[in-house]
Amino acid sequence: MALWAQAQQLQGEALHRMQSLYGQHFPIEVRHYLAQWIEAQPWDAVDPENTQEEFKAKRLLDSLIQELQKRAEHQVGEDGFLLKIKLGHYATQLKSTYDRCPLELVRSIKHILYNEERLVQEAMNVTSPAGGTIDGTSQKYQQINQTFEELRVMTQDTENDLRKLQHSQEYFIIQYQESLRIQAQINSLANLPPTERVQRESSLQSKRATVEAWLTREANTLLKYRQDLAEKMQKTLASLRKQQTVILDDELIQWKRRQQLAGNGGPQEGGLDILQSWCEKLADTIWQNRQQIRRVEHLTQQLPIPGPTEELLSELNTTITDIISTLVTSTFIIEKQPPQVLKTQTKFAATVRFLVGGKLNVHMNPPQVKAIIISEQQAKALVKNENTRNDSSGDILNNNCVMEYHQTTGTLSAHFRNMSLKRIKRSDRRGAESVTEEKFTVLFESQFTVGGNELVFHVKTLSLPVVVIVHGSQDNNATATVLWDNAFSEPGRVPFVVPDKVLWPQLCEALNMKYKAEMQSNRGLSEENLVFLAQKAFSNCSNNPEDYRSMTMTWSQFNRENLPGRTFTFWQWFDGVMELMKRHLRAHWNDGAILGFVNKQQAQDMLMSKPNRTFLLRFSDSEIGGITIAWSEERMVWNLMPFTTKDFTIRSLADRISDLNHLHFLYPSQPKDEVFSRYYSPPHSKPVDGYVKPEINFTSTPFSHSSDSMMDPDGEFDLEVETMDMARQVEEFLRQPIENRWGGQQS
Repeated sequence: MALWAQAQQLQGEALHRMQSLYGQHFPIEVRHYLAQWIEAQPWDAVDPENTQEEFKAKRLLDSLIQELQKRAEHQVGEDGFLLKIKLGHYATQLKSTYDRCPLELVRSIKHILYNEERLVQEAMNVTSPAGGTIDGTSQKYQQINQTFEELRVMTQDTENDLRKLQHSQEYFIIQYQESLRIQAQINSLANLPPTERVQRESSLQSKRATVEAWLTREANTLLKYRQDLAEKMQKTLASLRKQQTVILDDELIQWKRRQQLAGNGGPQEGGLDILQSWCEKLADTIWQNRQQIRRVEHLTQQLPIPGPTEELLSELNTTITDIISTLVTSTFIIEKQPPQVLKTQTKFAATVRFLVGGKLNVHMNPPQVKAIIISEQQAKALVKNENTRNDSSGDILNNNCVMEYHQTTGTLSAHFRNMSLKRIKRSDRRGAESVTEEKFTVLFESQFTVGGNELVFHVKTLSLPVVVIVHGSQDNNATATVLWDNAFSEPGRVPFVVPDKVLWPQLCEALNMKYKAEMQSNRGLSEENLVFLAQKAFSNCSNNPEDYRSMTMTWSQFNRENLPGRTFTFWQWFDGVMELMKRHLRAHWNDGAILGFVNKQQAQDMLMSKPNRTFLLRFSDSEIGGITIAWSEERMVWNLMPFTTKDFTIRSLADRISDLNHLHFLYPSQPKDEVFSRYYSPPHSKPVDGYVKPEINFTSTPFSHSSDSMMDPDGEFDLEVETMDMARQVEEFLRQPIENRWGGQQS
């Protein structure tokens, strides 16, 4: 069912929230009449933060206007007349609103569609079929929304009590004024004759006694009202603090954890709009309660009555200020993290968002955000509230940005689009630590006022740890540091402490997440693949996965110490495989054509029982980022020298397999053309503009089974060293125009 059809079935609070997504910025009528068209457009293909994609947004805006105008023209009859005028008006309105800022239209529609989908999903989970269970997330969301409703009722209850108190106090003051008037009349009797004075004084004294008795009783009543109200407020604030803890310490922290895992290839964090809606409800409720406390304080100052209320109000004031301070400082977050491997002299971006900025009207005086890079030690001092004098560990260009309010989405954010790290100042390293293990962080800070300059907040937030590099060759080791930190850090840690060793299954989970993300596939690492990696990591030959479950791997084993007999670490080997696959062989992995994680002995065992000329593809043990072909021939198994990225830039894997006539079946028994033919290069084409397109074929050097003179040290067979050198020369030769190749002579 289309999303809009489902959205129209929402009820109650969900329907109200859906309707609130629309307004002058995007009328609900446009959503209704263009529902199918809107849902079919590639909104997700446009990044509203990237100004270079404005032309895409402009094209979508123009198409939307045309679609509205077309729909308006097709309206006929009496009923269609008004709709025709209305749709034409909306077309003009949207063009006027977004013509100069089409990216805002994309932002608005993405926001609407995302929230509609979320509301529909929540409703489907809640109203699951009879006997069905509500999933944990929806149950949690229900509980949060139910608590907000309870807080609303409690706040309304104290509001009603506050009005009663105010009314009672006003009546008390009137009666008190009456007692003063009676006393003034008694005082004025001194000028009257004695007989008349005694008669009138007796009456006034009686009236004064009655009023004073009432005032005494009413003063005690008012004192009790104040005490009861303050205690009610105390309960409301306790519930409010508990709800805030759930949202900030559970939900927001979980969102940040998902954001960190997304840096390792985990699913995108999502859900920030839901968090903002909750935080805005918190801000609303906190502010209402704060205003109520202020009003009670005003009433007590207006009519001081000795009692314990003053002390209780002072505590309430401290509590509510603490609650709002926690909300403000916790909701200043990094929506889009800077790159965690940060190269100097290279442009990078980041986005900071203030979740309650719109609700607290901070955008009325837009604050400026500053970004500086600090070391791990400086970050530790900052978390401990030690004075760091805001020293930085480097220079960032374009590091100031004013927060912008997007009315369509209600978000207040600062988009740093063109930052660049000009210089980095490194600290003294510990022991065997290398520069690619040194962690920094980008500190974002700002200052703003809330409540008409009543409260001033200085807010700070730290990015995920970043590793600074100056050359691309450091990227591999820097990525290892980032992956380990993202995978194994604990919430609330001291920056940026991570365990030095982890259980092997934990590391497997991190490696699998990263690998699937790089392959852009659901085909991750199988149990057999992970056993192969364990054998490599621990120099163990066991094929039983259970033997590795309790083993631990240290950081040194992961990326400091070389594998036995090799010149590279475990991570460097694994990362080399990912890089090769990502750049050249991703499609073949996703097709299941590459086994990859198979050692030489396993390949031999697998191929010996297969027909001649059956082959498989496995990753090289001896070379980073290498893949080799193993095949069976006359009851023997042969291995080609590994191919690397350098080789595949000249000729693809599929073409190389096509060229090798002695390869017939991909393990276990698939004809190679069935698997690889769709990746073969098209046949040689005719010359164009005097050029002949170069064509290079891969051939294998003849060999003798009885000779091992062409074996590499690991027993891999070199079939193309000279062939590759010749291929490169031929390729360069064929790139020349025909008339230049033979000194101007053509044959």
